Amino acid sequence: MQGDHARALYPCIIEEARRAMESIPVPSVLDVGCGTGMLSERLLGAFPSCRLTGVDLSPAMVERARVRLAGRAEVREADAERLPFHDGAFDLVVCNDSFHHYPDPDRAAFQMWRVLRKGGALVLGDVWQPAPARAVMNAWMPFSHEGDVRIYSETELRAILGTWFQRVRWSRIGLTGCLVVASKG
Repeated sequence: MQGDHARALYPCIIEEARRAMESIPVPSVLDVGCGTGMLSERLLGAFPSCRLTGVDLSPAMVERARVRLAGRAEVREADAERLPFHDGAFDLVVCNDSFHHYPDPDRAAFQMWRVLRKGGALVLGDVWQPAPARAVMNAWMPFSHEGDVRIYSETELRAILGTWFQRVRWSRIGLTGCLVVASKG
């Protein structure tokens, strides 16, 4: 799909980010799994006063994001399961179309929770499929070369994030996407 799925979620991510940051004059934002930096660029356009940091595990993606963002944001190579930031460093964490790549989703969820300040929010967009299709795709993923690990059901995402976050809101987006907003109390 060459990123079409991720881009389709951008308006929803930005709208939820707007709600989460409406009362913060200079919000600090972390884009986990930032890829080429396209969502980060959109976030900077929507929230010009924010301090944005993007992280990705791929050195090639980090380089592309650095070029795209041209010094308007910090971009670092980092693992979502081992975020190199202090506790409570960010007002908002966004994670779009990458959660299904994480081998240890519980650890990634904890890391996103850990780096959020009290009252902060996680806005997560990802792929979703109904149960029969999800079962087939999850069985096939170990043989894929795309780096996909697992497509999660609503129940699974709520359980993973609910371990750390106080409120978890899940909604389906289109035919193949979902959006989760989780709050750190």
